[in-house]
Amino acid sequence: METKFSIFPEIEPYRTGRLKVSDLHNLYYEEVGNPQGQPVVFLHGGPGGGISPLARRFYDPAFYRIILFDQRGSGRSTPHAELRENTTWDLVADIERIRKLIGVERWLVFGGSWGSSLALAYAIQHPQRVMGLILRGIFLCRKSEIDWLYQAGASHVFPEGWDQFIAPIPPAERSQLLAAYYRRLTDPDKTVQLAAAWPWSRWETQCSRHIPDLAALEKDEDPLKTLAIARIEAHYFVNNSFFSSDDYLLKQSPTIDSIPTRIIQGRYDMVCPICSAWDLKQAMPNADLRIVPDGGHSIKDPNIASGLVQATEDFKTVFE
Repeated sequence: METKFSIFPEIEPYRTGRLKVSDLHNLYYEEVGNPQGQPVVFLHGGPGGGISPLARRFYDPAFYRIILFDQRGSGRSTPHAELRENTTWDLVADIERIRKLIGVERWLVFGGSWGSSLALAYAIQHPQRVMGLILRGIFLCRKSEIDWLYQAGASHVFPEGWDQFIAPIPPAERSQLLAAYYRRLTDPDKTVQLAAAWPWSRWETQCSRHIPDLAALEKDEDPLKTLAIARIEAHYFVNNSFFSSDDYLLKQSPTIDSIPTRIIQGRYDMVCPICSAWDLKQAMPNADLRIVPDGGHSIKDPNIASGLVQATEDFKTVFE
């Protein structure tokens, strides 16, 4: 019988701080666990999702020194939902700034969804700083992946949610839904932005859970959080996530195949379909791809969470 791994108990940071990374942007960061432990940095999804207390709980706090931060425009970083000076390469540079600030030479990099994209981009640029990669719900930022979620694909699995997603957009604009939402999310009128952010975020969240919990979604959604997610995601996606080609990450990933890598991928991930994890495995044959047979996308999925904890436990032997 397969062993199930539970996430670790709730834990509070032993250190929090802010880092000014440009004249405009100021990042929130925190550290939990063992200050003398093996460093691991958590890269959240979205882009724009921000960190949460749950993100602290996938690592043994006696073994790991866990570093988390809100990416530009996200969570407690300021300015909120800001699109200026907010690109993939700005975020890659920010990761290096945080590494230097806390004084570690190399670390384990842990990222899911957009966080997997950012982890790959960082490792490609700074392979000498990466001791290992733990990646969940692979997103390679290709147009086909964007179209799957925002034009046609997941719409065939969640038709009722799709009807709510397209409802704010006039029929004449629905052939280019990403562009239509981007116009609204960047409208000078904040009320127009907020009106578009809610259905955008609700659609993505509905697709994220293997068994959607719509009641919890209606209760818990934070308007400011939805605005950051929707605005920053649309900003990245209309700009090809600031990569020089559609398949940049896939083409460059063979250069980091020597880095120990564990991929945790839900079979029924409706946000980042399994084909992307499969493609990455072909480009990085040394990577360890673990398919969760009944898993979805969300880090809250118990089976996905179990796979992630198993990965951090298994990586202990790499660092011995």
